[in-house]
Amino acid sequence: MSDQKLDQLVDQVENYIECWKQFNSYVNLAHNKKFNPEDENQFLEIKSVLIQQLELILSVVEVSSPTREEIHALITDVPSLRFLSELNEGARRNLESQWHRIYVGWHALLGQLKVRQRSETGKSGISAVFGKKKK
Repeated sequence: MSDQKLDQLVDQVENYIECWKQFNSYVNLAHNKKFNPEDENQFLEIKSVLIQQLELILSVVEVSSPTREEIHALITDVPSLRFLSELNEGARRNLESQWHRIYVGWHALLGQLKVRQRSETGKSGISAVFGKKKK
């Protein structure tokens, strides 16, 4: 993968993680029962973005955890903010636990990508200094 593509992938995963944070903020809105119809629409939109961006990321890099199935299950298990607001405490805690596992998994992937990014940057910097031989 080229340095530019790796940089783009790192940016994409960072943005994806931000979407996961937004998803969680909507879960909290629902729990506190402080949402309106516009929030419902935005929640559906963030779910759409999460699924679409997942496919874009998976088309470029292999991700073992979180799995596509875990993410799809979480997204499909919460059809609306109204539904979330009616969850009992046990179901809400289970949802939070699922979200947290996925969130941590994305941070682990981001860390791995940044290691690759630094490694590639280091190689190109070293080769620029030592790679050219004098004739």
